[in-house]
Amino acid sequence: MSGCSSVTRSRLLASSTVTDPVARLVGLEGVPSAYAAARDGIDVMLRDRGLRRTSPEMTAESLLRGAHASAVLEGSASTLAEIRAGDGDAIAQDALRLSTSMLALAPLIRTAPLQAIAELHAVVASGSVPDDSLGRPRDAASADRLRGVSELLLSDTSAPALLVAAVVHADVATAAPFASHNGIVARALERLVLVARGVDSEVAGRARGRALALRAQYESNLRGYAEGGPRGVHAWVIYAAEAFVVGR
Repeated sequence: MSGCSSVTRSRLLASSTVTDPVARLVGLEGVPSAYAAARDGIDVMLRDRGLRRTSPEMTAESLLRGAHASAVLEGSASTLAEIRAGDGDAIAQDALRLSTSMLALAPLIRTAPLQAIAELHAVVASGSVPDDSLGRPRDAASADRLRGVSELLLSDTSAPALLVAAVVHADVATAAPFASHNGIVARALERLVLVARGVDSEVAGRARGRALALRAQYESNLRGYAEGGPRGVHAWVIYAAEAFVVGR
């Protein structure tokens, strides 16, 4: 597709009449090459690391760093050292709690994504919102957006896994469907999508590190996705491709 209208952008994942909405984004200028380069970069990193062999210690460190970055992006003032020591503010503790348990939900993302997303929020927001708000969308519009995300994740899309992960991240983050912790849920969802679709589990953690290092750029591109029409969507997906491989 040559572009997408602001209506299509805001409803990209919520329209039952679009059978493969994300695959259509592959036609945007620069997107195919950006995601091909991203996947090539990831494959190089994996070869250098030893053909996807990841020790439990490496996974734990990646999850810890991802939790820290996501918490700071959500407003935490805690340092990585504080989180590593088991300290940190409430947001950091919430992000760490989710980080240590979320990979168990990867199989559920493939079969029941709405349930998996609800579980992400229930874990991260436990103790922060009333129990009857855990895992529940704020209103009908929020529920509709989440159904759209679910439809995409259940669809037989031909889009690269990295692109699917980037779009569901942005859609959940900008729709803010839950009473709290929406950014943390969106970033955790991105990671689960990559794990479930066979991409290395550390890639999304690295993207979070990029987002934290260039926070203004990350937040600006999310605002563009939410408000900027086709140019905003285009800018976000290009940004995301670059973020997945930074620091490899």
